Amino acid sequence: MDRQPDWPGLPGQRISIVGCSGSGKTTLARELARLLDRPHIELDALFHQRDWQPLPRREFRRRVTEALAGERWIVEGSYGAVRPEVLARADTQIWLDPPRAEVMRNLLLRSFGRVLLRTRLWNGNRERLRNLLSLDPERSIILWGWTRFGVYRARFRAEHEDPELAGIRRIRLGSRREVRAFLRQLRQQAGDGRGTLPPSQPGTPP
Repeated sequence: MDRQPDWPGLPGQRISIVGCSGSGKTTLARELARLLDRPHIELDALFHQRDWQPLPRREFRRRVTEALAGERWIVEGSYGAVRPEVLARADTQIWLDPPRAEVMRNLLLRSFGRVLLRTRLWNGNRERLRNLLSLDPERSIILWGWTRFGVYRARFRAEHEDPELAGIRRIRLGSRREVRAFLRQLRQQAGDGRGTLPPSQPGTPP
């Protein structure tokens, strides 16, 4: 039976989901958006233009700020260029922190599945086999995930434990099992699994 961790509380109205590549951010964000009836803001979709060209920094910040103007949303991603804007508006942070082995398995299955199925991503982009097989971490998301795992995990931990963010409810989910238990708790709170949860009070420390 899945263990249900002692979380500090249910999410509020503006939720930021962070985690390493392959941690399950998009899957969780989509399910929370459905369950809580909130807009889903995918930062990758705003940043990556056609042919994987990056959106200029100033325009990226403008679009993100505009998307965050609403009172209820779920944003996934942790781009440094817009992280201050996200944290200034968020009342809840969910940090997905599965072990490296789980992250790498997810990355391999997801990326090669996208290549085989020629899945269209943001703005018509597709993942390319030659990039996945590249030995350059800047081109291969597989190598990027492996080499940057420790760096990003340390960064997310520091943010998660930052006392200056005490006004943001912080939730850490360390495995798929904990994610399932977390969603089960939300469905129980929502009744039929599709209702909107009542607003929670910020300020509970991790």
